[in-house]
Amino acid sequence: MPTVTVLPHPEYAPGGALIDAAAGASICDTLLDNGIDIEHACGKVGACTTCHVVVVEGFGSLNEVDDNEEDMLDRAWGLQPNSRLSCQAIIAGDDLVVEIPRYSVNLAKEGA
Repeated sequence: MPTVTVLPHPEYAPGGALIDAAAGASICDTLLDNGIDIEHACGKVGACTTCHVVVVEGFGSLNEVDDNEEDMLDRAWGLQPNSRLSCQAIIAGDDLVVEIPRYSVNLAKEGA
């Protein structure tokens, strides 16, 4: 069973987290199922960037990024070469270390 280590985030995981994850689940669902309420404004369909994470370790074990996700990631705050939309990143068998960026672009939440 892979482990997902979540680095500390002031709002979602102040002390960080260590999660036993199910292979085949998305990072987003894994976080939500374990009390880390990461934003997912589009309902986890890859149509926004609010669930953006940076995969610090284990990036290569995830499913490939498709064109739609790549296009959406271009809009993410704090984009890194190892960024993923957590709703589209499917966990395989390797352990992961993920960082939730401090900010996200959520126009609905910001009232724009």
